[in-house]
Amino acid sequence: MKLLALDVGDRRVGVAVCDELGLTVTPLTTIRRASRAEDFERIARLVREHDARGIVVGHPLNRDGSAGTQARRVERYAAALCAALQAAGTPLAVTLWDEYLSTVQAQEVLAGSGRRSRARRAGLDAVAAAVILQEYLDAEMGHDEEVSF
Repeated sequence: MKLLALDVGDRRVGVAVCDELGLTVTPLTTIRRASRAEDFERIARLVREHDARGIVVGHPLNRDGSAGTQARRVERYAAALCAALQAAGTPLAVTLWDEYLSTVQAQEVLAGSGRRSRARRAGLDAVAAAVILQEYLDAEMGHDEEVSF
């Protein structure tokens, strides 16, 4: 099943996609945050373009598994995204997935890529989304805990 993954930040949303079989994950794009309505329209467009059947949203839990301020923001964003997709006639499951250290892992991937630092920064959010999606797909067989809307 083809999925999109989102790494939601205060200024940008990184987006990644996997293939139909869930074998290959690819960083897709970075959306500069505007209003929620504009964000959700761009995400809905990507869902249609890539024929995605679900969305995995990075859930920035604290190290102890508790939800801090940013995690609660992401929870509200994911719930609003789910409602907006439903209202637009594109009802999809939106799943929160613990993204602990995904940005650090993305930085390590990009540091080893040989790209200049400006290019690395530009792709960081999309690579972080790819890390989130890969971890989700890897754990899917293990039935790790997830929250869906």
